[in-house]
Amino acid sequence: MPGQLIKRGDRKWLVRIFMGRDPQTGKRQYFSHTVNGNKKDAERYLSAALRDRDLGTFAEPSKITMGVLFDDLVRDYDVNGKRLDWASIVVEKHLRPFFGNVRAAKLTSDLLNRYIQHRHSKGVANGTINREFTLFRRSLNLGREAGPPKVFNVLKIPKLDEAPPRAGFFEHDEFGAMRQELPDYLRPVLTFGYYTGCRKGEILALKLVQVDLAERLVRLNPGETKNDEARIVPLDGEFYETLAFQRQVRDERYPDCPWVFFRDGERVRGDFREPWEAAAKAAATRAEKPVRSLWGFENERPAKLFHDLRRTGIRNLVRAGVSERVAMLISGHKSHSVFDRYNIVNERDIRDAGRKLAEYMRRKDADESVQEDQSWHTIGTPKAHRCSKRTSRKGRKLLN
Repeated sequence: MPGQLIKRGDRKWLVRIFMGRDPQTGKRQYFSHTVNGNKKDAERYLSAALRDRDLGTFAEPSKITMGVLFDDLVRDYDVNGKRLDWASIVVEKHLRPFFGNVRAAKLTSDLLNRYIQHRHSKGVANGTINREFTLFRRSLNLGREAGPPKVFNVLKIPKLDEAPPRAGFFEHDEFGAMRQELPDYLRPVLTFGYYTGCRKGEILALKLVQVDLAERLVRLNPGETKNDEARIVPLDGEFYETLAFQRQVRDERYPDCPWVFFRDGERVRGDFREPWEAAAKAAATRAEKPVRSLWGFENERPAKLFHDLRRTGIRNLVRAGVSERVAMLISGHKSHSVFDRYNIVNERDIRDAGRKLAEYMRRKDADESVQEDQSWHTIGTPKAHRCSKRTSRKGRKLLN
């Protein structure tokens, strides 16, 4: 008998799978597992286990290591076109060295806490650890959903308190100062981010065939954006001139280059931290019109990051009068909660609100004073008129 179902109680079944005979003793060997559910659940588990046994891929859940689950995770990211590069780096550099040889059935909260302490000792923030635990949790869930399951009990993964999200953005003078100091090949990248709020990866992946100068549009293709949805970005003014110049330079110098943003005919890569820091410091310390807000002089680090352009682009669109719905379509936000978090309000906005309120109240006072002047000559007239009519009727009755 290859497998057997034994009822152990209400909604509880023991599944026994024949695994062969012991080569030394000749005794029959079974793998046993308890399924909590109805008979169909138990039959489904038995069928999947027998199939994997016959294919030679069956593994006892109690012996499955996290390394096996990490392999499944990376394969899942690859098959589904997710961020494979990021997942692979996190798994190979952090998760596998610490958890790879640990059996999934032996995971404990103490072990997770030791991992947190280990990452804190490296100066890693809670937000980064939470992103790593997202992959860890996904690997366990994939193991639980496998047929037959490789994991039966998914350990509760802690969610650490994170620092408030950054609220940085570029004022127009900061944008101009950074653009002046950046190398030539990065200036158009900065301009694109400033005017659209698009993500860095989306910007650098653009090809010239996606830029329609005649229609003044940039088309972001499905699969090249974070949420895998196509988007359209409008071109106008300085933004249009920047991309038109990029095409001209490409046509003259690098006709075989397909990219919108390039350096010596090759695609601009995403890691440009060194030129970014050099430009921020130069703009903050130059003799003529220094913009000190671009550099953190206490910690010797840039005060503005490239991702701050995402907030800036959204903020500029909203303040230019673009509807929130259209701004979300341009920036690529799907939820209002995240969009609102990026739609930063600063002290200047608050001061502008105060001025607008004061101006509104002045207009309101002026309108009310005009209404009072106009009503001064007519107040009481309608009542007096009605009274005179009533009096005349009474008078007529008395006369009659």
